[in-house]
Amino acid sequence: MKVLTDPSPFETDTLAANAFALPRGIAGFPDYTRAELLYRTEEFPLLWMKLIGPRGFINYVVMEPGGIIPDYEPELFDSDAAALDLTDPAEAMVLTILTVRRKVPVEATVNLVGPIIVNRRTRIGRQFVIANYSRYQAHHPLIAPVVAESSAASA
Repeated sequence: MKVLTDPSPFETDTLAANAFALPRGIAGFPDYTRAELLYRTEEFPLLWMKLIGPRGFINYVVMEPGGIIPDYEPELFDSDAAALDLTDPAEAMVLTILTVRRKVPVEATVNLVGPIIVNRRTRIGRQFVIANYSRYQAHHPLIAPVVAESSAASA
């Protein structure tokens, strides 16, 4: 993963930004403790999460999975909810990281096992392995594979 030190391409665009803290960073980047969510209306529901750290910044594509990933109901351990001071499930913003392959973007996957949970009230977030992780995949296909028409016709 390349860490960028040049200005973000988003800094010259008009977009909405929401900042929050990640005191422990995320997996692989513990020193990147500040983040901003950036988006363009035409790209919604996909968002850009700009992690800011000591060596520049890193951009991730993220999304809130609610309404997009059927039946996704992440559960936090009580200690994890307490660590973020979550007193109501509505306070939790759930962000899942997407992996998009340059040559085959239709095969994008989303990490449903290790989402980033942000307390909307305190604007503090943390990446967790959810309590019910065995129900989900770390590389869940964003778009369901299409069954070949020939096999569907022969059935």
